[in-house]
Amino acid sequence: MYKVTKYPHGTFSWAELASRESEKSKQFLTGLLGWSFVDVPMGENMVYTMYSLDAEYVAAGFQMDEERFPPGVPSFWNNYITVEDVDAMAPRVTGLGGKVMSGPFDVFDSGRMLVLTDPTGASVSLWQPRSHIGAGIVNCPGAMSWNELATPDSEAAQAFYGALLGWEFVQEGPPGYMLIQNRGRYNGGILQMTDEWKMPDGNFMPAHWSVYFTVADIDAAVEKVGELGGEAMYETLEAPDTGRFRIIREPAGAVFTIIQLNKPEPWIE
Repeated sequence: MYKVTKYPHGTFSWAELASRESEKSKQFLTGLLGWSFVDVPMGENMVYTMYSLDAEYVAAGFQMDEERFPPGVPSFWNNYITVEDVDAMAPRVTGLGGKVMSGPFDVFDSGRMLVLTDPTGASVSLWQPRSHIGAGIVNCPGAMSWNELATPDSEAAQAFYGALLGWEFVQEGPPGYMLIQNRGRYNGGILQMTDEWKMPDGNFMPAHWSVYFTVADIDAAVEKVGELGGEAMYETLEAPDTGRFRIIREPAGAVFTIIQLNKPEPWIE
Protein backbone atom coordinates (compact mmCIF):
# COMPACT_ATOMS: atom_id res chain seq x y z
CA MET A 1 0.00 0.00 0.00
CA TYR A 2 2.89 2.38 0.66
CA LYS A 3 5.57 1.11 -1.73
CA VAL A 4 6.84 3.52 -4.38
CA THR A 5 8.47 2.55 -7.67
CA LYS A 6 8.33 5.95 -9.42
CA TYR A 7 7.81 9.54 -8.32
CA PRO A 8 6.07 11.97 -10.67
CA HIS A 9 7.88 15.16 -11.63
CA GLY A 10 7.59 17.73 -8.85
CA THR A 11 7.11 15.22 -6.01
CA PHE A 12 9.13 15.13 -2.79
CA SER A 13 11.02 11.86 -2.82
CA TRP A 14 13.94 11.87 -0.37
CA ALA A 15 15.40 13.48 2.75
CA GLU A 16 18.91 13.35 4.16
CA LEU A 17 20.34 14.54 7.45
CA ALA A 18 23.52 16.59 7.32
CA SER A 19 24.75 16.01 10.87
CA ARG A 20 27.48 17.54 13.01
CA GLU A 21 27.52 14.32 15.05
CA SER A 22 26.47 11.54 12.71
CA GLU A 23 27.00 8.67 15.16
CA LYS A 24 24.62 10.27 17.66
CA SER A 25 22.14 10.88 14.86
CA LYS A 26 22.29 7.22 13.79
CA GLN A 27 21.58 5.97 17.31
CA PHE A 28 18.69 8.36 17.69
CA LEU A 29 17.00 7.74 14.34
CA THR A 30 17.30 3.97 14.45
CA GLY A 31 15.99 3.93 18.02
CA LEU A 32 13.09 6.28 17.38
CA LEU A 33 11.92 5.19 13.94
CA GLY A 34 13.00 1.55 13.85
CA TRP A 35 15.39 2.07 10.96
CA SER A 36 18.34 -0.08 9.97
CA PHE A 37 21.32 1.45 8.23
CA VAL A 38 24.30 0.72 6.03
CA ASP A 39 27.30 3.02 5.63
CA VAL A 40 28.31 3.51 2.00
CA PRO A 41 31.84 4.88 1.29
CA MET A 42 31.63 7.96 -0.94
CA GLY A 43 35.29 8.89 -1.25
CA GLU A 44 38.09 9.88 1.10
CA ASN A 45 36.78 10.36 4.65
CA MET A 46 33.19 10.45 3.38
CA VAL A 47 30.45 7.99 4.31
CA TYR A 48 26.82 8.18 3.23
CA THR A 49 24.44 6.41 5.60
CA MET A 50 21.42 4.80 3.93
CA TYR A 51 18.53 4.17 6.31
CA SER A 52 16.00 1.45 5.56
CA LEU A 53 12.77 0.00 6.91
CA ASP A 54 11.36 -3.36 5.85
CA ALA A 55 14.15 -3.63 3.23
CA GLU A 56 13.16 -0.31 1.63
CA TYR A 57 15.27 2.84 1.75
CA VAL A 58 13.56 5.67 3.65
CA ALA A 59 16.18 8.41 4.21
CA ALA A 60 19.90 9.06 4.49
CA GLY A 61 22.51 10.99 6.43
CA PHE A 62 26.14 12.02 6.51
CA GLN A 63 28.77 13.68 8.68
CA MET A 64 29.20 17.39 7.93
CA ASP A 65 32.76 18.52 7.24
CA GLU A 66 34.21 21.99 7.66
CA GLU A 67 35.38 22.19 4.06
CA ARG A 68 31.82 22.24 2.72
CA PHE A 69 30.00 23.42 5.84
CA PRO A 70 31.49 26.29 7.89
CA PRO A 71 31.36 25.84 11.69
CA GLY A 72 28.36 28.15 12.04
CA VAL A 73 26.10 25.95 9.89
CA PRO A 74 23.96 23.72 12.16
CA SER A 75 22.80 20.18 11.42
CA PHE A 76 19.85 20.16 9.03
CA TRP A 77 17.60 18.01 6.87
CA ASN A 78 17.91 18.38 3.10
CA ASN A 79 14.73 17.68 1.12
CA TYR A 80 14.70 16.38 -2.47
CA ILE A 81 12.13 16.89 -5.23
CA THR A 82 12.10 14.55 -8.22
CA VAL A 83 12.27 16.18 -11.66
CA GLU A 84 12.42 14.76 -15.17
CA ASP A 85 15.42 16.78 -16.40
CA VAL A 86 17.54 18.50 -13.77
CA ASP A 87 19.77 20.26 -16.34
CA ALA A 88 16.74 21.90 -17.91
CA MET A 89 15.66 23.17 -14.49
CA ALA A 90 18.88 25.08 -13.74
CA PRO A 91 18.26 28.09 -16.04
CA ARG A 92 14.62 28.19 -14.96
CA VAL A 93 15.68 28.45 -11.29
CA THR A 94 17.78 31.53 -11.97
CA GLY A 95 15.26 32.99 -14.39
CA LEU A 96 12.59 32.87 -11.68
CA GLY A 97 14.74 34.63 -9.10
CA GLY A 98 16.27 31.63 -7.34
CA LYS A 99 19.93 30.66 -7.08
CA VAL A 100 21.68 27.43 -8.10
CA MET A 101 23.99 26.73 -5.17
CA SER A 102 25.63 23.63 -6.66
CA GLY A 103 25.20 21.38 -9.67
CA PRO A 104 23.82 19.96 -11.74
CA PHE A 105 26.13 17.02 -11.05
CA ASP A 106 26.04 13.23 -11.10
CA VAL A 107 25.85 11.18 -7.92
CA PHE A 108 27.57 8.05 -9.20
CA ASP A 109 24.90 6.03 -11.04
CA SER A 110 22.20 6.92 -8.49
CA GLY A 111 20.98 10.10 -10.19
CA ARG A 112 21.73 13.70 -11.04
CA MET A 113 20.98 16.67 -8.80
CA LEU A 114 21.27 20.36 -8.08
CA VAL A 115 20.83 22.37 -4.89
CA LEU A 116 18.89 25.63 -5.14
CA THR A 117 17.88 28.48 -2.90
CA ASP A 118 14.45 29.96 -3.59
CA PRO A 119 13.79 33.73 -3.61
CA THR A 120 12.75 33.63 0.06
CA GLY A 121 16.03 32.00 1.14
CA ALA A 122 15.08 28.33 1.61
CA SER A 123 17.26 25.59 0.13
CA VAL A 124 16.03 22.39 -1.48
CA SER A 125 17.46 19.82 -3.91
CA LEU A 126 16.16 18.67 -7.29
CA TRP A 127 16.72 15.01 -8.14
CA GLN A 128 16.70 13.25 -11.50
CA PRO A 129 16.70 9.56 -10.60
CA ARG A 130 18.65 6.81 -12.28
CA SER A 131 19.24 3.72 -10.12
CA HIS A 132 17.89 5.40 -6.95
CA ILE A 133 14.34 6.77 -7.06
CA GLY A 134 14.36 8.01 -3.47
CA ALA A 135 12.32 6.55 -0.62
CA GLY A 136 10.92 3.11 -1.40
CA ILE A 137 7.98 3.56 0.97
CA VAL A 138 6.09 6.59 2.21
CA ASN A 139 3.40 7.56 4.76
CA CYS A 140 3.44 4.40 6.88
CA PRO A 141 5.08 4.44 10.35
CA GLY A 142 8.81 5.05 9.99
CA ALA A 143 8.52 6.63 6.54
CA MET A 144 8.48 10.20 5.24
CA SER A 145 4.97 11.60 4.92
CA TRP A 146 5.16 15.38 4.44
CA ASN A 147 7.49 18.26 3.53
CA GLU A 148 6.87 21.82 4.61
CA LEU A 149 8.28 25.26 3.86
CA ALA A 150 8.29 27.94 6.55
CA THR A 151 8.89 31.33 4.92
CA PRO A 152 8.38 35.02 5.63
CA ASP A 153 7.01 35.47 2.09
CA SER A 154 4.55 32.75 1.18
CA GLU A 155 3.34 34.55 -1.94
CA ALA A 156 6.84 34.80 -3.39
CA ALA A 157 7.48 31.13 -2.62
CA GLN A 158 4.23 30.08 -4.29
CA ALA A 159 5.04 32.12 -7.38
CA PHE A 160 8.52 30.56 -7.64
CA TYR A 161 7.62 26.90 -7.09
CA GLY A 162 4.39 27.18 -9.06
CA ALA A 163 6.27 28.43 -12.12
CA LEU A 164 9.26 26.09 -11.63
CA LEU A 165 7.46 22.84 -10.88
CA GLY A 166 3.84 23.40 -11.85
CA TRP A 167 2.60 23.21 -8.27
CA GLU A 168 -0.86 24.45 -7.38
CA PHE A 169 -1.87 25.74 -3.96
CA VAL A 170 -4.99 25.29 -1.85
CA GLN A 171 -5.88 27.29 1.25
CA GLU A 172 -6.98 24.85 3.97
CA GLY A 173 -6.47 24.56 7.71
CA PRO A 174 -5.08 27.44 9.76
CA PRO A 175 -4.73 30.95 8.28
CA GLY A 176 -1.51 31.37 6.36
CA TYR A 177 -1.13 27.68 5.54
CA MET A 178 -1.20 26.60 1.90
CA LEU A 179 -1.38 22.98 0.78
CA ILE A 180 0.79 22.07 -2.19
CA GLN A 181 -0.80 20.01 -4.95
CA ASN A 182 1.32 18.34 -7.60
CA ARG A 183 -0.54 16.69 -10.46
CA GLY A 184 -3.59 16.22 -8.26
CA ARG A 185 -1.68 14.77 -5.27
CA TYR A 186 -1.09 16.62 -2.01
CA ASN A 187 2.65 17.19 -1.85
CA GLY A 188 3.44 19.27 1.23
CA GLY A 189 2.66 22.68 2.64
CA ILE A 190 3.81 26.29 2.85
CA LEU A 191 3.58 28.09 6.17
CA GLN A 192 3.62 31.88 6.32
CA MET A 193 5.86 32.97 9.19
CA THR A 194 4.26 35.33 11.72
CA ASP A 195 5.79 37.60 14.34
CA GLU A 196 6.33 34.53 16.55
CA TRP A 197 9.06 33.53 14.10
CA LYS A 198 11.03 36.73 14.61
CA MET A 199 14.41 36.66 16.33
CA PRO A 200 15.54 39.15 19.01
CA ASP A 201 16.98 41.43 16.31
CA GLY A 202 13.54 41.75 14.73
CA ASN A 203 14.34 39.69 11.64
CA PHE A 204 12.55 36.49 10.75
CA MET A 205 14.22 33.15 11.17
CA PRO A 206 15.70 31.93 7.88
CA ALA A 207 13.21 30.31 5.53
CA HIS A 208 13.60 26.52 5.47
CA TRP A 209 12.09 23.24 4.32
CA SER A 210 11.37 20.63 6.97
CA VAL A 211 10.45 16.95 6.85
CA TYR A 212 7.79 14.87 8.64
CA PHE A 213 8.16 11.18 9.50
CA THR A 214 5.18 9.06 10.53
CA VAL A 215 5.04 7.23 13.86
CA ALA A 216 2.46 4.70 15.08
CA ASP A 217 1.96 6.31 18.51
CA ILE A 218 2.89 9.96 19.00
CA ASP A 219 2.84 9.84 22.80
CA ALA A 220 5.10 6.80 22.98
CA ALA A 221 7.41 8.34 20.37
CA VAL A 222 7.68 11.63 22.28
CA GLU A 223 8.65 9.74 25.42
CA LYS A 224 11.29 7.83 23.48
CA VAL A 225 12.71 11.09 22.07
CA GLY A 226 13.83 12.09 25.56
CA GLU A 227 15.16 8.64 26.39
CA LEU A 228 17.31 8.72 23.24
CA GLY A 229 18.83 12.11 24.00
CA GLY A 230 16.64 14.28 21.80
CA GLU A 231 14.27 17.10 22.68
CA ALA A 232 10.52 17.25 22.13
CA MET A 233 9.91 20.93 21.41
CA TYR A 234 6.80 23.01 22.17
CA GLU A 235 3.78 20.71 22.61
CA THR A 236 1.96 18.02 20.69
CA LEU A 237 -0.51 19.64 18.28
CA GLU A 238 -3.38 18.32 16.21
CA ALA A 239 -3.94 18.88 12.52
CA PRO A 240 -7.73 18.50 12.11
CA ASP A 241 -8.72 15.37 10.19
CA THR A 242 -5.05 14.51 9.71
CA GLY A 243 -3.31 13.52 12.96
CA ARG A 244 -1.20 14.66 15.89
CA PHE A 245 2.34 15.93 15.49
CA ARG A 246 5.34 17.17 17.46
CA ILE A 247 8.44 19.09 16.45
CA ILE A 248 11.59 17.46 17.79
CA ARG A 249 15.32 18.10 17.82
CA GLU A 250 17.68 15.15 17.49
CA PRO A 251 20.95 15.04 19.50
CA ALA A 252 23.06 16.67 16.74
CA GLY A 253 20.66 19.61 16.62
CA ALA A 254 18.61 18.99 13.46
CA VAL A 255 14.91 19.73 13.77
CA PHE A 256 12.15 17.68 12.16
CA THR A 257 8.57 16.61 12.85
CA ILE A 258 6.98 13.31 13.80
CA ILE A 259 3.31 12.74 13.15
CA GLN A 260 0.75 10.08 14.02
CA LEU A 261 -1.59 10.02 11.06
CA ASN A 262 -5.25 9.21 11.58
CA LYS A 263 -5.23 7.28 8.31
CA PRO A 264 -1.94 7.00 6.41
CA GLU A 265 -2.63 7.58 2.72
CA PRO A 266 -1.72 4.67 0.43
CA TRP A 267 0.65 5.43 -2.45
CA ILE A 268 -1.11 5.14 -5.81
CA GLU A 269 0.94 5.29 -9.01
